[in-house]
Amino acid sequence: MSDADDVRRIALALPHTVEIDSDGFDFRVDGKGFVWSYPERLPGKPRVIRTDVAVLFVGDEAEKQALLLGEPEMFFTTSGYDGLPLVMVRLERVSSERLSELITDAWRMRAPDDLGADLVAGPEG
Repeated sequence: MSDADDVRRIALALPHTVEIDSDGFDFRVDGKGFVWSYPERLPGKPRVIRTDVAVLFVGDEAEKQALLLGEPEMFFTTSGYDGLPLVMVRLERVSSERLSELITDAWRMRAPDDLGADLVAGPEG
């Protein structure tokens, strides 16, 4: 079981990560987002920033589909993310260890190659 504090702790442990000011959490490396709070948009209602759900960069459609189909209780998407290499993860359903893997993988895919050398064993050591 994880929460927004776990996302923040893990993301900020990664080299060259910057937290962008937001109503929830929003982390970037080299100006590219890799994990942020889910901005839920329901028809006829104002956008709500959900800090119990993280949006993660996953790299490609194949990885996205593997996560969505393999663990639908943990991962989901919406039509607004169709065609984008992003999934939403329900933080209450993911362990801290798994969340660390997911965030670290997202960071690796967004960080420039020369920053990857700064990450030896991951944010947890």
